[in-house]
Formats: sequence, structure tokens, C-alpha cells
Amino acid sequence: MSNENLQKTPISKNIYDNDEFFKDEANMGASFDLGVRKILVLDHAVHFYYVTGLCDSQYIIKIAESLVTINDHEKEPRKVKQIVENRLIHQQVKKLDNLEDCMVSVLSGLIVVMINGEDVGFEVDVRTYPGRSPEEPDTEKVVRGARDGYTENIIINTALTRRRIRDGRLRYEIMKVGKRSKLDVCLAYIDDIADPDLVKTVRKQLQSIDIDGLPMADKTIEEFLIKQGFNPFPLVRYTERPDVAAAHMFEGHVIIISDTSPSVIITPTTYFHHVQHIEEYRQSAGVGTFTRWVRFIAIFASIFLLPLWLMFALDSSLLNDHLKFIGPNSSSRIPMVVQIFLADIGIDFLRLASIHTPTSLSTAMGLIAAALIGQIAIDVGLFVPEVILYVSIAAIGSFATPSYELGVANKIARLTLLIAVALFKAPGFVIGTTLYVLYLVHIKSLNTPYLWPLLPFNPKAFLQVIIRTPVPGATVRPSIVNPRNRIRQKLKE
Repeated sequence: MSNENLQKTPISKNIYDNDEFFKDEANMGASFDLGVRKILVLDHAVHFYYVTGLCDSQYIIKIAESLVTINDHEKEPRKVKQIVENRLIHQQVKKLDNLEDCMVSVLSGLIVVMINGEDVGFEVDVRTYPGRSPEEPDTEKVVRGARDGYTENIIINTALTRRRIRDGRLRYEIMKVGKRSKLDVCLAYIDDIADPDLVKTVRKQLQSIDIDGLPMADKTIEEFLIKQGFNPFPLVRYTERPDVAAAHMFEGHVIIISDTSPSVIITPTTYFHHVQHIEEYRQSAGVGTFTRWVRFIAIFASIFLLPLWLMFALDSSLLNDHLKFIGPNSSSRIPMVVQIFLADIGIDFLRLASIHTPTSLSTAMGLIAAALIGQIAIDVGLFVPEVILYVSIAAIGSFATPSYELGVANKIARLTLLIAVALFKAPGFVIGTTLYVLYLVHIKSLNTPYLWPLLPFNPKAFLQVIIRTPVPGATVRPSIVNPRNRIRQKLKE
């Protein structure tokens, strides 16, 4: 939010002047959903300001009934302010002293109650945002485990997280971001674990966002927070699972929850945060380790398999006699690298088409892609079969990457390596791979080295990346987030 020091308009004791403010600044009367309900309490006009569709009408009715009955039992007009405040039957009531804050509260779904003759307004949280119920996220499914997931409602999301962290030191700092959108953004962390400097940095970055609105919510916040530019590799982690968010908060990470978004931002993160999946921790340590290794192999194949195969196909002298089967068994007039690019980009065609295709037509699209495009393209000589095979394996590796953003970034790296191999063969692969690693080394996310714990090397932390260790053995929190309290548990002797 902008740090501009705007002069705010105090609430007028003449309640009809306040009505004029809402008419001028929020088009009350012109916008059908913004309205006011007027009642009389002890000869004082009392107004309720609200937005239809964002408020729970039943709560408003109960509050109105409670205030109207004041006329039957009270006879002290001079104490109307105290009496009305006492009759606002809700657990969240807050006093406001200026009209700008009143307008933002009303447009956020709360109601504001004003009394003629008083220069104060009462904000009552009766929000009920339209949305869906918590359900398992499509991108983070597990065989066994919790099925609840974040929704587009920030209140539900904070409650889902609070349910898993019943600690008085859990902090939720809410702020409004965007001069026009006034988007609710919540900074969440555990006070005695999270690094105070990290919390201060993230808070400062959020408060310094100066833009009219954030319709894309968390993604726009990420771009302001990280200053990523055209770097394709994800510098924050998104999750739609409350258990994943809670696990990271116990390690010392900071979470950013944005209203209207079902994903929360976890920061800071490294490359290896994006290659882990909740499924590994829902199985035994041995099964989790096996699953993790299979995933590592899939990610490695998604980056290096196609460039390696192309390098050997272009220079068969690199192969010994036992590996001579590598390479195309048939010829084509289309250069090999062109075939790979066409097939690889064709996979993206199908991915995008599946996103935009209605479910009822997705099966037909799959049949067309597999039976017609793939086989006929081979029969007419557009592709050799080996190209289809290796492109498919690389694509499966991308889909096996837990982070969708990392999968796309790895695809860009793969295509770049393919160009290097096509131009310079083996030296191109070596130089391209070296530059790829060096590029990852220089990346930092909020001053966190992207390849930690590989570079800089931390043996104990790297062992936990390679092996899914049992939870009873994880006695300390990761040092990379500089937790205030490093000890997670004390092992019994």
C-alpha cells in the first residue's frame, strides 16, 4: 500500500453529511449493491451502510432487531452511543473515526453503523464472501492424507492454518494493498521461530506496493516482492494445502495469504523446495525416499535426456559399441533438432488445449492427439519414432515435477540446451550445462542462495534433501531461514 499521507475526513456528527460522502465517493444510490438502512433509536437516526452480496443478511437482521428493541427498554437519549455499542451483538466490533476507513470497510463486506450526533462509526464484521468449500487441490493430491485445501476466502484460509497451529505465537498481520482494489493480504508467521529481519523485509515490501489494484492477487504480489524480472525459475513456492503451509511455518518460513486466491506464498524458498511433494511425508521414510528418487530421476530426464540423445545422435563417435543402438534407426529429410522442437512444442499445444477444452470433449481430444497426430506424423515421415519416444519421456518428467512453475522453467532450460547441442554438439552440451548451473548459483530469493544446501554445501541439510528422514530424527530447523529457535524437538535418552 502506498505510504502517501492522505488527509482523512473525520466522521461528521451530522449523519446526513456522512451520507453525502458515500454518495460522492462510492456512488451510493447509483450502484445498486451499495446501500444504507435507516432506523430510529431513542430519537437518534442510526444508519447501516452495507454492500449486498458480501454481507450475511441474517446477522444484519439480528443486529437491527437488537437496536430497535432499545426503544422499548431504554429512556436515556444522552447515552445512545454507549447503548448502541453494547447492543451490537457480534464478536468483532471496531470503532472508526474517519470516513475513508468506513468506506473501505463497507466495500470489503463489513457493515458500518453510524449515529446522528456522534463522530464515531462502529465497524461490524458480517462478511460472507461467495465461494466454494475447502476441497483437495488438483495439483497436490495425495493417496492418504487431508482432503481440505485453501479457497478464495482469506478468512477460511487463515482458519484452516490456525487449526493446525494452535499456538498463541502464530501471528496474522492483515493489511490492504492497492489504492483502488484494497485487497486484503495477510502476513503469517510464528513469532518465536521466524527470523525478525525476514518478517520485517517482507512486511516492508508489501507495504511499499504502490499500484491501483491487484486483480491477479498472489502472482502480482510475488512480482513486487521478489523483483523476478524475466527469470523463469520460481523464487517463491505456492501451495493450496494448509498442512504444507503449516509445515513450512514450523521451519521458520513466512506465509503470505491473499484474499481471492486459493494459493498461499511460501518464502524464502530454494530450488529443492520445489522438488518435494507432500506425498513423500504421507508414506514411510523408506517409501518416501524411493518416491523422491524417482521424482529426481524424472526431473533430471526432463532437462537433460533430450539434449543428451541429440548429442549422441549427431555424433555417434561418442558412443562405444554397446551403446550404438542410441540414435535414429530411420532417416528423415527434416533435421533432427527441428523434429524435437516441433514435437516438444506440440506437447505444449496439447497441454494448453486440454486446459481450455471442456471436460466432455477432453477424451475426444486425447484420441485425436494419440491416434491421429502422433501415428500419422510418424507414417508420413515428419518424425522418427525415437523422437516421439524421448520427447514423451521428457514431457512425463516435466509433469512429474511437483512445482508447475519449475516444470515450465526446466522446459525452457531443455530447449536452450537443445539449441546449444544443435550448434556445437558435445562442447555445446558441456558449456550449456555449465552455464545452466552457474545461472542457478547466482539466483537468490530474499538473500537466500537458490541451490542451498548443495551450494553452499551443507552436508546434514543436503542429506535430508536426498533422503526423506524420519520425523523423530529431525531435531533442528533448516538454518537457511535463520530461525530464532533452531531446536524442533529434544530426543529422549
